[in-house]
Amino acid sequence: MLKSLLLAINNWRANQNSQRNFLIYCSVLVGLVGGFAAVALKYMVHLMEELSRHIAASVPYHYSFLFLPALGLLLTVAYQHLINRDAIQKGIGSILVNIKKNKSNIPYNNAYSHLISSSLTVGFGGSSGLEAPIVCTGAALGSNVGRFFKLSNYEKTVLLAAGAAAGIAAVFNSPIAGVLFALEILIGEITIPTFIPLLIASATGVVVGKLLHSGQLFHLVTEGWLVQALPFYIVLGVLSGLIAVYITKVAENLEKGIFMKYNRYTRAIAGGLLLGILILLFPPLFGEGYHYLQAILNGNMEMLKEESLYADWLSEPLVMLLFIAALVLIKIVATGITLGVGGNGGTFAPTMFTGAFLGLLLAYGVNQTGLIHLNTSNFIAVGMAGALSGVLHAPLTAIFLIAEITGGYLLFIPLMVVSAISYIIARVFSTHNMYWQALIHEKEIYPDQDYSMLNDIQLDTLINRDYTALRKDMPIQELYNILAGSNANIFAVLNADGYLDGVIWMDEIRKHIFKDNSTQGVIGDFMVSPPAIISYNQPVSSVMNVFDHLNVWQLPVVKDRKFVGFISKSGLLNQYRQVFIQQHKSNDIFARPDSH
Repeated sequence: MLKSLLLAINNWRANQNSQRNFLIYCSVLVGLVGGFAAVALKYMVHLMEELSRHIAASVPYHYSFLFLPALGLLLTVAYQHLINRDAIQKGIGSILVNIKKNKSNIPYNNAYSHLISSSLTVGFGGSSGLEAPIVCTGAALGSNVGRFFKLSNYEKTVLLAAGAAAGIAAVFNSPIAGVLFALEILIGEITIPTFIPLLIASATGVVVGKLLHSGQLFHLVTEGWLVQALPFYIVLGVLSGLIAVYITKVAENLEKGIFMKYNRYTRAIAGGLLLGILILLFPPLFGEGYHYLQAILNGNMEMLKEESLYADWLSEPLVMLLFIAALVLIKIVATGITLGVGGNGGTFAPTMFTGAFLGLLLAYGVNQTGLIHLNTSNFIAVGMAGALSGVLHAPLTAIFLIAEITGGYLLFIPLMVVSAISYIIARVFSTHNMYWQALIHEKEIYPDQDYSMLNDIQLDTLINRDYTALRKDMPIQELYNILAGSNANIFAVLNADGYLDGVIWMDEIRKHIFKDNSTQGVIGDFMVSPPAIISYNQPVSSVMNVFDHLNVWQLPVVKDRKFVGFISKSGLLNQYRQVFIQQHKSNDIFARPDSH
């Protein structure tokens, strides 16, 4: 019944509706399901937190910190291994890979597996964030909606980004930040045809979130900022840029994995116990830590003492200052351990946490000198934006996200100053944001190559099957006769079964003709192995990488080890140009008023 209904909708779309309007309808649908997913994740995490509290009630309070994260990580790993069968694709980097190399196709499994696994990780105290899982969930929902309706790769990419925007917007109640995140991080460009569906999906996600889960993430009371504090905001911008570099480096190294010589369950338990020790020493590391951020935004420093083993010591300003500095440096370490042993989460919330405590560190430290009084709440809010801007290389997302979630619109100038300085400093140390940087180091993808359009091309359409096959034992004189009627620059040398023995380059034969003026010898004497062999099922983006790396213009293609023809770089570039033109024509369709 449901399948028939969906097929009927698909047929109606194909026959009755314009391309532009249908993408907008789809963006509403993606916004709805993305909003529902965000709300579901919030409730699931709340449920896991309640469960962990009941478990912790049976042991002395502080010591529950030791084993709860290990239990959550163990459950996460067990779910991923035994139920999910390791089909989950973690992290925002995986979305970028799917956009660039997999035609924006994300397995449907990712539309729900992130909700379950991340709630187990964070609900039991794993020191990571929920933003990356909800982005992955929304992106998977958008991708699969586009796939079902057989939309183009461009349209699937837009819906994928729309799902991510809806998820972020619903989690933070911040529609503009959701749109900017999708544009700055996932798509990388801002165009009106892309912006409108993202805006609709983001707004829809926020509406769903408000209806089903009301409440602002943070509440910031501010009367504005003082010009006298501007030098300190500049200092905060510099520190934010440096801490962003630190976050990127530590996260990249730890997320590769720790305790790798052990099996996954042993790693989860060992990593969980190590994390538990850190949380025992520094309780604000437990979970996302957002309730601690709200406490310090309200000026409630006592919250940092309540669960600490050395609460009395923290009454001393110097000890409190050292404690805050330790949180700034250790939060990302705790996150790296959480993710490195199999937990599911992200570094978005930990980055905000680190930036918030960096702002607190600066303001609290300056206030202790008595030289000037800084508004600690303002510096906490602006510090979050500075850290996000430097780590994500997305200053617009950082500015509007913090302004929206805190209500700190009066802080736009400090937000702009700190975010800009942080971004500039982070760019000095790394050209790309942390997601791209990890992928580049792993040689997955490169941001200056448009894999999405390359992979729109079918390799089969590029193969030149009009070739003359040579044999190794063929006299060279026969090749000369062939050359008289051919303008080919490369020839395939095949055996009796059609397998490729090697190739003959025209340039080499030409040297032989003019150097020796000889007709002696056989093809095998001049045959060479090709610098690379292209597989018939190889993605076109990978083929382009081979051409660029080897600096050649033609390569042989084989299917099931048998030679099928040649592919040329010039033909590939020409086809890429046609796809580029076609895609921009599609963009024009969305930019023009509907003709229907």
